Amino acid sequence: MSMTHAAARYGQRRLTRRLSRSLPWIGGAIALFTLGAAIRQKGLIGGTLDTALNAVPFVGGVKIPAQAVRGRDFIRARPVAG
Repeated sequence: MSMTHAAARYGQRRLTRRLSRSLPWIGGAIALFTLGAAIRQKGLIGGTLDTALNAVPFVGGVKIPAQAVRGRDFIRARPVAG
């Protein structure tokens, strides 16, 4: 194995390890950005609960596909007055 190939593999391993450590932070940041929209759609308690469930790493990973299969949200949006 050449020296450049070994250096490239070493760099890839370090980058992968660093990215895997930052993934929970990225998910948390996305949850904070979507919190406002969820509160507007589902109300204060429903929007906060929905965002909190999505932010938990394994719970959100199961909840979103389950909602897609089910065809609707577990926490419904509040009715629109009109």
